[in-house]
Amino acid sequence: MRNLLITIKYDGTRYHGWQVQNNAVTVQQVFQDAVEKVFGSRLDVKGCSRTDSGVHANMYSLTLKTDMQITCEGIVMALNTKLPKDIAVLSCRDVDDDFHPRYSCVSKEYVYKLYNGAIRDPFCENYALHYRFPVDAEYLNKEAQAFVGTHDFCGFCSSKSDVEDTVRTVKSFSVWRQNDFVYFKVEADGFLYNMVRIMVGTLLFVAQGKIKQGELPDIINSKDRRRAGKTAAPQGLYLNRVNYKAGDSE
Repeated sequence: MRNLLITIKYDGTRYHGWQVQNNAVTVQQVFQDAVEKVFGSRLDVKGCSRTDSGVHANMYSLTLKTDMQITCEGIVMALNTKLPKDIAVLSCRDVDDDFHPRYSCVSKEYVYKLYNGAIRDPFCENYALHYRFPVDAEYLNKEAQAFVGTHDFCGFCSSKSDVEDTVRTVKSFSVWRQNDFVYFKVEADGFLYNMVRIMVGTLLFVAQGKIKQGELPDIINSKDRRRAGKTAAPQGLYLNRVNYKAGDSE
């Protein structure tokens, strides 16, 4: 039995996140439809993360097990002929039987994209949050370093989260401007439900002066969701990279 690690990317605009749901179209469901056409049965597909409705992925890792001996190159080509244009398979490789796309992951990286032009851009509508107020990216980058390190982030997750352990280690956080776009990039050993979007929303409160310079460490330590910012809109969020230990990464 082969355990295949498959990497895809997708535009999440028309999907209700990754995980299969009863009354909504999801990326996992559509991918399993394509797998069924290629492999002749509806194989179990395990994903590296749950993404929300409207969230995108530049790199998403998943695994499936099969006895078929089709080459990895053939699998990539075959799946791409069966998938819609907003989902693409980038690569495929054989991995150890005990490899799991979520539990074998050592870190994930997300990017949040903000369109900071004065007038909204219709072509960015589904791919960036339009925020027309001034943003000092250099200032936000300095303030964002408060997130780096091991902290209890229970004040930065949705009330819908049922996770008991809310301690996470943020490896890096950077904010920069490129013309009218402001980018937020964060890497951590794991993320809580809505954690990145709440972090971005909190930094926008910093930009607005609602949170004062140097106040973020105290807000993090308070573990009080009410002191953090709003949850930023989903369309600006991208799962950018999934990192595995040496020998497993794509």
